[in-house]
Amino acid sequence: MYKSIFNKREVIVFHHFTRKGYALFACLGRVVVISVLSVATLQSATAATDDISTKSEKAEEAQTTDKEATLDDVEITGSRAPLALGQAARMVTVLSREEIQAAPVQSINDLLKFAVGVDVRQRGPIGAQTDISIRGGNQEQITILLNGINICDAQTGHNAFDLPCDLSDIVRIEILEGPAGRIYGTSSLVGAINIVTTPSPDLPRGEGIGLRLEGGSFGYLSTAGRGTFANQSLSASYTRSDGYSRSKQGHLNSDYEGVKTFYQGHYAEEGMQVSWHAGLTTKGYGSNTFYSAKFDEQYERTTKWFSALQGNFETGRLHVKPSIYWNRGYDRFELIRGSESTVPFNHHRTDAFGVNLNSYFDSPLGRTALGAEFRNEDIVSSNLGEPLHEPHGNYQKGLNRSNLTFHLEHNVLLRNFTLSTGFIAARNTWNEMPFTLYPGIDASYRLSDNLKIYASYNTSLRMPTFTELYYSVGGHQADKYLKPEELRAVEGGVKYLSRGVNASFSVYHHHCRNAIDWMMNTTDANPVWESVNFTKINTIGFEGSAKFNLHYLFNLKNSSYWVSYSYINQDKEEEKNIQTKSTLEYLRHKLVMSLQLQLAPRLDFSLHYRLQQRAGSYTNLAGEVQPYHTYDVVDSRISWHKDWYTLYAEVNNLFARQYVDYGNVPQPGTWFMVGVKIQKSAK
Repeated sequence: MYKSIFNKREVIVFHHFTRKGYALFACLGRVVVISVLSVATLQSATAATDDISTKSEKAEEAQTTDKEATLDDVEITGSRAPLALGQAARMVTVLSREEIQAAPVQSINDLLKFAVGVDVRQRGPIGAQTDISIRGGNQEQITILLNGINICDAQTGHNAFDLPCDLSDIVRIEILEGPAGRIYGTSSLVGAINIVTTPSPDLPRGEGIGLRLEGGSFGYLSTAGRGTFANQSLSASYTRSDGYSRSKQGHLNSDYEGVKTFYQGHYAEEGMQVSWHAGLTTKGYGSNTFYSAKFDEQYERTTKWFSALQGNFETGRLHVKPSIYWNRGYDRFELIRGSESTVPFNHHRTDAFGVNLNSYFDSPLGRTALGAEFRNEDIVSSNLGEPLHEPHGNYQKGLNRSNLTFHLEHNVLLRNFTLSTGFIAARNTWNEMPFTLYPGIDASYRLSDNLKIYASYNTSLRMPTFTELYYSVGGHQADKYLKPEELRAVEGGVKYLSRGVNASFSVYHHHCRNAIDWMMNTTDANPVWESVNFTKINTIGFEGSAKFNLHYLFNLKNSSYWVSYSYINQDKEEEKNIQTKSTLEYLRHKLVMSLQLQLAPRLDFSLHYRLQQRAGSYTNLAGEVQPYHTYDVVDSRISWHKDWYTLYAEVNNLFARQYVDYGNVPQPGTWFMVGVKIQKSAK
């Protein structure tokens, strides 16, 4: 099911990357090895071009097993400064479309649970609200991108994964673990996740339509459709659920209803490629006890608009990749559902506008990338920001800030050794921050065709969100003078690749200063959550993963087994009577195992297991401080497919484990779902 994409030799296999300027590192100018990292179940990417025939795809797939032992020098041009695949210094994990479709999930949020280095703190199912972080960080400290465009929410990271695209639109997901300030600027501290879409993931040679219908437990219903035409596509989906819990008064408090629509297109001719997307997502969901354990009928509605235009132009040795984007988000939160007269609702509108110019060129000294980005973030709100000169409607406050960054990176290539070094210079108007340099360096050495070692040192920063700066409502006290978080990290690792076994191991150390979190002293007569730069944190962690190709080892066709484990330890523990909301509530242990079997021709079965132990504690409804308990969850999926349709059934939390990812928000028990997908190409 999951294969490392550096297994594939022919350059034609990677045309998908060369022709799309919106791959994560095409837009951001990072050179990476797309390969096995710590995500045991996210270890491959299928990269096929729009002009590769079905016949050639099958022929290449049949040859893959014989090529897995070689790290070939295939050039990946999906970056500002593309390098030969076998020489690139930094690694990223990629999940292919086939793997996304085969996983027992209903949202991208659920899918990322199987990434061992990713912490998914779920409040509501089917993508209602999920806090996602990497390597002991929190939901505010990662960059989220859509086709390489930064879509981070400056209001709050809680809404970062309100994506306009359906699972059927996604061709792959790219995950980078670890900081890289010279790439992501002020949005990233500990990593990035890029969602890559394409107009025709299932229809590489023509036009057609796709339909999906799902139904299951708790009144779950989801339907979606997409049409592809002339290198363009339009998709729409509707999802709803009655929810799995009720309030003390017997009312719905975990229900969900959402709509998504997404349009994208691509145009290419010699020396020029242009792509664009526009999308809308709107959803409303019962927030039961998301933000306060005292109120169990909370409700939230969010709406987001996305738009972007990107280009890729070649002139001799110079490659230029400009982009421009605008994203808008609306958020309405109701502490007591439908009772604005009792407790006023919170209203927010956030806008993010950005212009990005990236380029790279070759010289006798190597390959050099340079560029700049301007990003403006604006909010008008009922309670976030400074008083407006002209209040209007629900908005009495607001704030505007701009960020300007310049980057420079150079890559030196030898036969088996790669050195990549550079820096970013960042300046933000919010706190009159002067230009500050954040450097980084990556190196890798290929010991043999099967074995590679790498090491890196990187720095990064993150600006506080508007919520962290100004949310002083309902038992919260924000600090508008918060300093940016800063991180220094070192990492080393080794990677082994053969036809039967893919394995990797990495160890890292993070040093974070001016860490931001909400803290509360539970001994106070009237305890209040305060946003503070509370400490320095040193994090040590390691990750290991191994994939076994059962087809090669035991002649079990299209079958594989994966196991991965992550351990994290921070030198800052929660003090007695002091609670934090996220930073010190990291996953200390995470174990992921997956089994993929072909039971019969056209019949596939998968089984996924997760075990998690979280550090930290929370205060329950009785006012008692409780530690997070270890829990394990089993998910499964069975599917039967023909040429133009697929029937499938999924069971999440097969053994009905009771657990919480976030204090006082219990997760659903066993969730059963059946569905059908139809895909027809135009003749």
